[in-house]
Amino acid sequence: MDHRQLLKTLSETFGLSGFEDQVREIIRDMVSPLADDIRTDALGNLIVTLNPGRDFVLMLDAHMDEIGFMVSHIDQEGFLRFTPIGSWDDRLLGALRVTVRNREGRTIPGTVGSTPPHIQDPDEKKAPLKTEDLFIDVGAATAEQIEQMGIRKGDPIVPWGDFLALEGNCLMGKAFDDRAGCAVLIRVLEAFAETPPDFTLAACFSVCEEVGLRGAKTAAFQIQPTVALAVEGTVAADTPGTPDRKIPSRMGKGPAITLADRSILVHPKLARFIEQTAIDAGIPHQIKTPLYGATDAGAIHLAGAGALTGVISIPCRYIHSPNIIMSVEDFDNTIRLVLEVSRRSQRILDRA
Repeated sequence: MDHRQLLKTLSETFGLSGFEDQVREIIRDMVSPLADDIRTDALGNLIVTLNPGRDFVLMLDAHMDEIGFMVSHIDQEGFLRFTPIGSWDDRLLGALRVTVRNREGRTIPGTVGSTPPHIQDPDEKKAPLKTEDLFIDVGAATAEQIEQMGIRKGDPIVPWGDFLALEGNCLMGKAFDDRAGCAVLIRVLEAFAETPPDFTLAACFSVCEEVGLRGAKTAAFQIQPTVALAVEGTVAADTPGTPDRKIPSRMGKGPAITLADRSILVHPKLARFIEQTAIDAGIPHQIKTPLYGATDAGAIHLAGAGALTGVISIPCRYIHSPNIIMSVEDFDNTIRLVLEVSRRSQRILDRA
């Protein structure tokens, strides 16, 4: 399938942290013909290996999970109370459309509700929204109707986000953090299936990044990479009102190369190698402004005896919202850069 269909399929799939099963099965179906070995570990990471058994092991990582919510309480009047899973900006929650998935796999649409401003006093209107004051309305009138829908405490919830093609060769949808990274790994696996690497390549589609880099930690312990790359969707804040010094990356300027963030200080040898590879291959790129964000690289580089680990990211505006915007050109160039760095990865060890 083409880029748009691939990204649409991954974006629209339900995959809250800890509930990545649907995403994993879709990716498994896509990559199984490309793999020498494919397995799902105890936490739910999907590990796809090409050319196993070599001394040099390159690990590529992209996380499958997205942020969302979990049902925490059911009111007698049929409203759902919820708790965030992952990092949310409370200002985005009012009138947010959502999808609840019950334990039988049925999905139920709803919306986040709050007290209408028409009946609030002036002080209430000025006060910021608080999660504890919000609720989800799925159209039920009683707790009994909620029970009939099969909704129970602990059921997962994700935002509803329509996938749209925009002008300027841009796409909009939910969960590009990090389904766009997953799509990059799929394209890289496709390329290496045609021309197999002379090293071991382990592509990990990991779980539970949004709640603490959990899946990548155990996956890296199993893979024991020599070199690793986390492929992410990162913050593009090139929007009105943001000072230049606070813009981590800009959309349309190519993949963002991380030097440092809150989870890792990328070894200068690897950071220089990634940047020089982009220059040599003529790939547009940018340096991500430190020290914003954290990625699976933070867990991977500390696993076992440690591994040289870097981060290559696709700039995404309005990240951690249901309306993320991403440039198709940035996506293409991220595939190119990850593929070129992967092909040359054994040379990293030769650098001083």
